[in-house]
Amino acid sequence: MAALFRHLTVKSRGIAGLRRSISTTSSGSNYAFAFDIDGVLIKGNRTIPQAKRSVPYVLLTNGGGVTEAKKAEQISQMLDIEIRPEQVVLSHSPMRQLATKYKEKQVLVIGGKGLSCYHVARGYGFNRVVVPEDIHNWNPSAWPYSQPSEALTSGKYDFSETPIDAVMVFHDARDWGRDLQLILDVLCSENGIVGSLRKDYSLQNIPIYFSNNDIIWSTDFPAPRMGQGSFKVAVERLYETLTGFQLKSTSFGKPHATTYAYAERTIQSLGSNSGKNEGRPRVYAVGDNPAADIKGANAYGWTSILVRTGVFVGPGNSPIYPADAVCDNVEEAVLWAIEQEESSKR
Repeated sequence: MAALFRHLTVKSRGIAGLRRSISTTSSGSNYAFAFDIDGVLIKGNRTIPQAKRSVPYVLLTNGGGVTEAKKAEQISQMLDIEIRPEQVVLSHSPMRQLATKYKEKQVLVIGGKGLSCYHVARGYGFNRVVVPEDIHNWNPSAWPYSQPSEALTSGKYDFSETPIDAVMVFHDARDWGRDLQLILDVLCSENGIVGSLRKDYSLQNIPIYFSNNDIIWSTDFPAPRMGQGSFKVAVERLYETLTGFQLKSTSFGKPHATTYAYAERTIQSLGSNSGKNEGRPRVYAVGDNPAADIKGANAYGWTSILVRTGVFVGPGNSPIYPADAVCDNVEEAVLWAIEQEESSKR
């Protein structure tokens, strides 16, 4: 696969000599990288080692809440390398495929700061998007424990007349209590009319989608923080308690195959833009979360590399979801992958 991107650079202080070029052959290679962001590229201020011959890569993350263009801009500034929007696969990126089905249907979008996910959904092609603040402003007693903020979207809604056809959790909820209540209001309603209660819960008539199932994720805080997967567990348990039936939902993000298929198509499309199409590439997936990054990569047939800079910090390999290799950081992971490629040519 021909070189597609500008040379990858490194600013690590931890491994001497990585500022020099890593020599690789310039022909016959068909491999790529899929890097997680949080806990891999960001934590520790480490970036991607420089290669004399650039290697295609995407950033595959269970993060989100902004557009791919915005995330590319953020990461480019933080790492001082050029990241293009088409290289970024966020947890909700595959959900753009749902826009065809729900283009003119009213969907409740959960998560993100302010109207960020509202704009993401509109950008994907969802034309009738509402957010929790819209319901709270329509009827403040829907969540009596806080005052509603000013209506964020421009629409004037009567949710007793206009049904919600689907719930889509794009990113982490900013107000768990309120958002749990309103999601359950919709799921337990009669055909999406907020405030109604259906009589028969044996058939779930409102679908719900989650952009990822991460129970925890890594921040600067010493211990991992609860993620969207924890929120999903809360929704599921409350729904079952209220209705007596298990909640049916659809999830995206790692470790789900739909997200890896989407990411691989992204890598292949970048390859086709270079004028070469060498079939399915060998992808080295670098991540810090065994239950998401490693489990998903292994299941999809990618080569998995677990790093100790985020969620996983233990000795050895993950006992539940073992990776093909374990490295201390992203620099070592890239060097290991390049060595595998070079060894295969000897």
